[in-house]
Amino acid sequence: MLQPNPFIITADYQGPEYFCDREQETKVLEDNIRNGRNTVLISSRRMGKSGLVAHVFGRDFVQTNFKTFSIDLYPTSSLAEMVLMLAKAITGPLKSKEEKILDSFLGIVKSLRPGFKTDPVTGQFVFDLSLGEIVRPTESLEEIFSYLEDSETPCLVSIDEFQQIAEYPESNVLELLRTHVQKCRHTWFIFAGSNRRMMERLFNNPAEPFYLSCSPLYLDAIAYESYLPFARHHFEQAGKAITEDCFKRVYTLFEGHTWYVQRLLNELYAWTGKGEKATGELFPAVLTYVIKTYARTFQDQMSTLPEMQKKLLIAIAKEGKASQVTSIAFCKKHFLKSPSSVQSALRVLHDSGVIQKEGETYSLTNRLLELWLVKEY
Repeated sequence: MLQPNPFIITADYQGPEYFCDREQETKVLEDNIRNGRNTVLISSRRMGKSGLVAHVFGRDFVQTNFKTFSIDLYPTSSLAEMVLMLAKAITGPLKSKEEKILDSFLGIVKSLRPGFKTDPVTGQFVFDLSLGEIVRPTESLEEIFSYLEDSETPCLVSIDEFQQIAEYPESNVLELLRTHVQKCRHTWFIFAGSNRRMMERLFNNPAEPFYLSCSPLYLDAIAYESYLPFARHHFEQAGKAITEDCFKRVYTLFEGHTWYVQRLLNELYAWTGKGEKATGELFPAVLTYVIKTYARTFQDQMSTLPEMQKKLLIAIAKEGKASQVTSIAFCKKHFLKSPSSVQSALRVLHDSGVIQKEGETYSLTNRLLELWLVKEY
């Protein structure tokens, strides 16, 4: 039987055996659920927010006492699309044999009835709603909240990339959603986001509808002391080994950022045969290979950028963590046109999520892209 690679790099949660640490964060999130607190979960992209939520949702306490639903708003751009995501998440588990549940849903969420169709082969109900069929999204959203609250079993709803709502063309979505959320008595929420600046504005600014409405939880890098034994354990389970020097080089290069550490460990595991050892000497070749696999994607991404944005991105990549990027000194060092042109390019790159700001320093959100740019330019 083929033994799966234990270093998961997909979004799918594979169970507690492949989940590293996060014991404190798990306890906080579960305590919030037990005590009826909504949570705002903030971290960088690919730090493990979705994995943490899935881990908590899979625990016995949650499985026994709640219905759970998860949606990701990253690809959405309107209230109608958000309603579509919610409706699909709720109706996904429903089968035709669950007539009582289906009747309950159809009895409350009347505006989405057209989405239920009968499969001509199986005879089962399937939810096949198109975006164009959501003609009254405000009404549909209210009905969905009514359905959740009417459920015999309390509900937990996780909404990832929540800050995307601030980009919707409708001006009142946050106010509308907050009105529904604060009326809930049997439904609790986890609002997760990777844009720290925006999430803190939405939940910490007195002018915003969600001001101080949730218990905050920040997700940082998994501690080195926890990650190393996790990595060693899974190598040893397969009759392999990884030296501390090798692991340290991975962890240090990516500052413990979960997805990048997992991506490199996944490759190192694949390159190491049974009875063999992943060493620091192997690491450079594996890193070069991983970066090379994304080279075409990076080339395409760079080809779409205007010249000034491209030059600024390269400059920030070479700095690693760049400060005073609009100064004359920074412009001269990296042969940039002027501080004003840098300011314009910086705003676009930041707003599009290509770069991120921590304190007074800027860095690329994609660390592999950063390494590729340094190598190529």
